[in-house]
Amino acid sequence: MYRQYGDLQTDWPTKGAQTMLNREPEMNLKGKWEYEDGLMLNGMYAIYKTTHEKAYFDYIKHNIDEFIDDEGHIKSYHRDEWSLDFINNGKAVLDLYDETHDPKYKAVADRLYDQLLSQPRTDIDVFWHKQIYPNQIWLDGLYMGSVFYARYQKTFGITDHLEDVVHQFLGAYKATYDEKTGLCYHATDVSRKAFWCDPETGHSPHFWTRSIGWFVMAIVDVMEYLPADLDGREQMLSNLRDLLKALRKVADPKTGLWYQVTDEGDRPMNYLESSGSLMILNAIAKGLRMGYLDEAEWSDFLKNGFENALQQFISVDRHDYVNVNKIAHVGGLGGANKRDGSFAYYMSEPIVVNDHKGVGPFLLLANEMRQRLN
Repeated sequence: MYRQYGDLQTDWPTKGAQTMLNREPEMNLKGKWEYEDGLMLNGMYAIYKTTHEKAYFDYIKHNIDEFIDDEGHIKSYHRDEWSLDFINNGKAVLDLYDETHDPKYKAVADRLYDQLLSQPRTDIDVFWHKQIYPNQIWLDGLYMGSVFYARYQKTFGITDHLEDVVHQFLGAYKATYDEKTGLCYHATDVSRKAFWCDPETGHSPHFWTRSIGWFVMAIVDVMEYLPADLDGREQMLSNLRDLLKALRKVADPKTGLWYQVTDEGDRPMNYLESSGSLMILNAIAKGLRMGYLDEAEWSDFLKNGFENALQQFISVDRHDYVNVNKIAHVGGLGGANKRDGSFAYYMSEPIVVNDHKGVGPFLLLANEMRQRLN
């Protein structure tokens, strides 16, 4: 019989946060301003807010301060790339501003917000994902850019562009939505010119679980920054509920988790993927806590999924460090490698351990579940 690493009663938030302090005191040894690091820091901040353990806050501050100066310059940030990925770490910057009110964090946030005000847009007025992906809407981009877009306005008392935040979410949902399954495709080329897209719809060839995970987390996260009476907000919540119901239909019936290619779990080579599964479960957990989802409908499903996620994805080594396994390293479309979005492509990307795209949602989910189960 295999050795158990832990169960629902394990203090996973503390174990996970302590792992980051001890195993990865520097979040990015390459010196790059990368979106997955912001995701991990958001998990650390959530645990800090629950535990009030100052070491977790200090970890966030140290790692952001390594990249910025007092004038708001960001090491390895290049505005002219028009990458929504660069915006994501801005949420950790706003966490630090909320705690310290240090003007340097506002200066950094100002710089990132200013990018969004000039971000190139498709002809349906939704942000391009990057300069190198013209006219393309990727689900990932809503998490990277539009949550910060709303939060910055809430933080600094701006209301001018809140309707645009809603439009980003509703426009992306409509552009990527599949009527047959109720799922959203990884991306859409609104111009229908990308070699990987359907010439009729502009959709990428497959549903990719992590992209949908980014999207549902983004909808849940952005809600608290939008006024309750803002036009379109209720439609966003309706879209969230519908998308989660569609995801539930294609979840692995044994574990309640999701495969790398979302709706083809019975296809050889497909595998249960941790980062996307943890993101979706986190969206459900936070959605329940915030009252966006129905407890009777989702509580048992969430608990079962979390318990199976611990068994399928989480191990603890001899240092008592938490490892998040079965993470798809990357997933994209086009680019230098001509990624075609085929099933073969999604199977070809390396499966790695402890990438922050998996660690971040684990920290967030662990924190949510600890509060639920206590």
